Amino acid sequence: MNSTTSAIYNILEWITKFAYVNLLWVIFTLLGGVILGFYPSTIAMFAMVRDWLRGTTDLPVLKTFWKYYKRDFLKSNLLGLFLNIILAFIAIDIYYIQINMNEQLTWTYIPLFAFMLMVALFLFYLFPSYAHFDLKVGPLMKNAFLIMLISPIQSFLIIISLVSVVFIMRAIPALFFIFGGTTYAFITTWLALHAFNKVEQRQK
Repeated sequence: MNSTTSAIYNILEWITKFAYVNLLWVIFTLLGGVILGFYPSTIAMFAMVRDWLRGTTDLPVLKTFWKYYKRDFLKSNLLGLFLNIILAFIAIDIYYIQINMNEQLTWTYIPLFAFMLMVALFLFYLFPSYAHFDLKVGPLMKNAFLIMLISPIQSFLIIISLVSVVFIMRAIPALFFIFGGTTYAFITTWLALHAFNKVEQRQK
C-alpha cells in the first residue's frame, strides 16, 4: 500500500468513525428516552473523542461507547439536572423579557447576554472536563469554570472553529446530521486538552 492509498484509507476510516459515533450518540440518546439518554450519550461521545486525541484509536467503537454510557449514566444525569436548571433559568428570563418589552427593561439585556455567553463558554469545557478528570459533579463544574476563566485564547479558538464549521454545515446540511455531534466534541475537546495541559504544567 503506497503512501497516497494509505492516506486515503486513514481519512475514510476517520470519516467512518466520526459518523458511527455520531449515530451512536443519537441512538443512545433516544434509547434513554432523550431526557435520560442525552447526557450519558454525550459524555460517552466526549470520552471516545478524548481517547482518540490521546492516541487510543483502536478501541472497538460500540463496546467502548456502551461502556462509557453505562458507567456514567447516573452521574451524567445528575450533572444534567444542574445544567437543565441553569438553562431553564435563562429560558425563563428570555421569555419574561419578550413578553415585557419596554425601555425600562433594556438594562437587563446586557447582564443576561453576558450570563448566556459565560454559560456557553462554560459548556465548552464542561464535557471535556468530565471525560478528562475523575471528579464529583460539584468539583467538576467548579474546575471547568475556573479553567474557562483562565483560558481566553482556547475559548476564542473554539468559537472561531465552531463558527467556521457552522458556515460549512449550513452550506451542506447533511454534514450536520452525519458529523455534527462528533465535530463539536472533537473541536472542544482538542482545544480544552491544551488548556488542561497548561494548567497541569503550572501546577507542577
